[in-house]
Amino acid sequence: MAIQDLANAYPQHIAELQRHSTLALERGGCDHLVVPSGTLHYQVFDDRDYPYAVNPQFKAWAPLTRAPGSWLVFTPGQKPRLIYLQPFDYWHVVPEAPAGYWVDQFDIVIIRKPDEALQHLPGNPARCAILGEPQSALGDFVPDNPAAVVNYLEYHRAFKTPYEILMMREATRVGVRAHRAAEVAFRAGKSEFDIHMAYCSAARQDANELPYHNIVALNEHGAVLHYTELDTVAPAEIRSFLIDAGGSFGGYASDITRTYAFDRDSEFQSLIAAVDAAQLAMCAEVRAGFDYRQLHLGAHLKLAGVLKDFGIIDLSPEAALETGVSNAFFPHGIGHGIGLQVHDVAGFAASDAGGVIPRPEGQPFLRTTRTLEAGMVMTIEPGIYFIDMLLDEVRKGAHARSVNWDRVAQFRPYGGVRIEDDVVCTDADPINLTRDEFAATA
Repeated sequence: MAIQDLANAYPQHIAELQRHSTLALERGGCDHLVVPSGTLHYQVFDDRDYPYAVNPQFKAWAPLTRAPGSWLVFTPGQKPRLIYLQPFDYWHVVPEAPAGYWVDQFDIVIIRKPDEALQHLPGNPARCAILGEPQSALGDFVPDNPAAVVNYLEYHRAFKTPYEILMMREATRVGVRAHRAAEVAFRAGKSEFDIHMAYCSAARQDANELPYHNIVALNEHGAVLHYTELDTVAPAEIRSFLIDAGGSFGGYASDITRTYAFDRDSEFQSLIAAVDAAQLAMCAEVRAGFDYRQLHLGAHLKLAGVLKDFGIIDLSPEAALETGVSNAFFPHGIGHGIGLQVHDVAGFAASDAGGVIPRPEGQPFLRTTRTLEAGMVMTIEPGIYFIDMLLDEVRKGAHARSVNWDRVAQFRPYGGVRIEDDVVCTDADPINLTRDEFAATA
């Protein structure tokens, strides 16, 4: 990606943020938007700090992820102000002065001590919407996160600007490059820890820079949805590999999952291929006007069809969904919004004024219930798993005979299958950021 592309797209992104922020401030009866970047947190009874995580409301404006103690101020009708902390510090690397394609959009003030920000913040904190966490308080500037302002901004964050899509493409490029390295390590018989290290090396990002903790699961560990243990010794027999890992770029995230069979001619590989085909059909449904709840319920029907085709259940897809049997094999939601956060905000928002769109009955883990609109970026991540505690409940229940337990026992040593892509909803065909990048690096 050319930096010039970002430079060309960024002014429109900032203009859109200013437009939304102006309307949000009107909703909240405020004159100024004040956003701290966040501060370091220290562990209790210790002098060690937790990894710093920038305030998402701050990095929405500027591609700064390592600027604790800084502030963003927006007053309608005025150029946004960036108060940038560049401390005198011989213990740590001091952040470089702001530079690049984005700086012309701000009035930038450099401060050397955190308290110096006060002279550059608005005069009356009571007229400000201050968005952040309590630890970011400075003098009378205490984050209050007024609901009317936050609801409006978070609702509209679902719609990505062209600049944000470019940033997410680059985050995807980082993730796909690392996924390819992880598969090579898996094929070489490496342990989960060694595969994780190969991933980080290829991404050129460590665990604190990646958008979330890598899920690197061999064999039965693929049945643990958020498996992050990272065994340091490879199992005696390697059968399968599930990796859920992303990449970061300028504060934006990608979220990618792939599953592999060590034996490419195995029946488990056939199951992977069937889930992959179903997943592509789901990705094609990311269309403006489509209810994401229906996409989730449709995923259950498609996956139940796969289970029936493989002789794992003896129910129609509709009956598997109605009885809850499909939930035992696919217990999570079909996906979520993604962008500045891996699980992006306002997935249940009824409008930019607030309110909640409920989940479908019997589907407690779906993270988004909104109707899709152009500009949204969603993950699509169906899965089929062989999870003992969920299947034991089916075995004890009224539908035990609908499951072929011998077939479950055959697939159980492989853990499960999950395939996940990041997909842009448009006014026409969806754009699959993940598949595009895998195809470009084939």
